Amino acid sequence: MKIDPATRGIIAHTAPVKPKTFNDMEEAARAMKEHDSRRDSIFQQSLDAQKHASELLEKKFQEAVKKAKETPDTGRPIRDFDLD
Repeated sequence: MKIDPATRGIIAHTAPVKPKTFNDMEEAARAMKEHDSRRDSIFQQSLDAQKHASELLEKKFQEAVKKAKETPDTGRPIRDFDLD
């Protein structure tokens, strides 16, 4: 990178050379297969989580109902505005 000292602007720039990602086609194909299997695994985990989401939500709801029944209702909460 070449910068003009007077104007502090870039005069010339050469981008760095990027190294090759893969050395040969076999290595690239192997990486693609690993990527595909990883993607399928993540999709399967997401699918399983969706299947059990309704059960989890039902358990959370039941727990919230149980907690609401255990704590007494004290009426309206006091706000800062009410104290003035």
